[in-house]
Amino acid sequence: MSATTAPILNPPVVPAFETPAVQRTPELPPGPRYPRAVQTVGWVRRPFAFMEQCHERYGDMFTLRIAQEGTWVFLAHPDYVKEVFTGDPKVLHAGEGNAVLGPILGSSSVLLLDEKPHLRERKLLLPPFHGERMQRYGDLMAEIAAEEIATWPTGTPMPLWPRMQDVTLEVIMRAVFGVNDASRLDTLRAELQTMLKRIATPSTMALLALLGPDRMRNVNRITRVLAPVDRLIHEEIRRRRDASDLADREDILSLMLQARYEDGSPMSDDALRDELMTLLLAGHETTATALGWAVERLVRHPEKLERLRDDDASGEYADAVIKETLRLRPVLPIVVRKLTEDWEVGGRLLPKGATVAPCIHLIHRREDVYPDPRAFRPERFLERPAGTYTWIPFGGGVRRCLGAAFAQFEMKVVLRELVARTQLAAPDAEPERVSRRAITLTPSRGAQVVVERAA
Repeated sequence: MSATTAPILNPPVVPAFETPAVQRTPELPPGPRYPRAVQTVGWVRRPFAFMEQCHERYGDMFTLRIAQEGTWVFLAHPDYVKEVFTGDPKVLHAGEGNAVLGPILGSSSVLLLDEKPHLRERKLLLPPFHGERMQRYGDLMAEIAAEEIATWPTGTPMPLWPRMQDVTLEVIMRAVFGVNDASRLDTLRAELQTMLKRIATPSTMALLALLGPDRMRNVNRITRVLAPVDRLIHEEIRRRRDASDLADREDILSLMLQARYEDGSPMSDDALRDELMTLLLAGHETTATALGWAVERLVRHPEKLERLRDDDASGEYADAVIKETLRLRPVLPIVVRKLTEDWEVGGRLLPKGATVAPCIHLIHRREDVYPDPRAFRPERFLERPAGTYTWIPFGGGVRRCLGAAFAQFEMKVVLRELVARTQLAAPDAEPERVSRRAITLTPSRGAQVVVERAA
């Protein structure tokens, strides 16, 4: 492509309008005037359409009021995203913004911490998810994917997304938790699947929206669901602490047990439980959903699927498919930061207590960044690399998802096994709509495919 037509994935700072003078007093940008309950329904039931309508009417910065979440200021311009991701973590609290997850993840989760406690925890957790250590899990991921694919029925429509959940859950249990004993795997798998199904139900999410995270912690429905899983996780932690081969093991739980904070202290059992639960929920559901969307898109673009099948050893096209899937169908629509004091973005002074929300969905649909933004075209990421502030499915800055590289690596391994072992087709031409499951956005029909064995 010529320089005049190439898509700009990391554009220069060229605001769509002239930045106004900074407000002297804190002020929220405009937004819908509907009651909070009506805005909440729009956000829950039709998130993409609701965000797009607000963006069209109010511009790149607008306010929404969501039940139990306070006031959100959506940001849909790359310049604003950069200001958030490079802003002062003392002012921009992601942990507070994620408080809704507290009843499930626990207070020690890296997702719920801010400032020094967050950096301390992040530094300890980051090494296993990058570089050579991460690459060592490739053979295990491929083995798990191949075993799962071998069980699939052929010649009839099948929802792929639940099967991808089985794959990613198995990766979590064996690569992260380090469980290999068949009977313990069966017990842990059954309890985790039960918990994941129950906490993601519409009724549970409605209860959370009604009560808020603080009161939700004491609801029997949640404690009953979590108790069996907590017991099994603590048993694994104790068993692993006593293991004679701990120093030789490479699963992430064993590495976490051997890690030390700067003062030489180890992680407590409660902190380990919270981080394992975080890795489970952040690494299982999201990666499975992204894989489901990747296949849903590929089977409706057979020429892209064939190109993936012919990908070279570098996996360059697989990387592009993954990036384009996460651009077009992000699993989460926003990232959030709660303001601890008045803070300026885009020339507007926002009030303390508001939550700024760089909007993944709207940033990824900007036509000035991604020409023909609704088209599934992985080639755009072969032409130019993903931009730091224009491709943000994993957030950014010091709060960028620590499992981002691991998730993309896992997706690449699983897609490689899929195209090597199967022929996939769409049962019909109609694309699947976006459906909300808890906080993630999933294929409405479960990513239906027809599977045949590869020749």
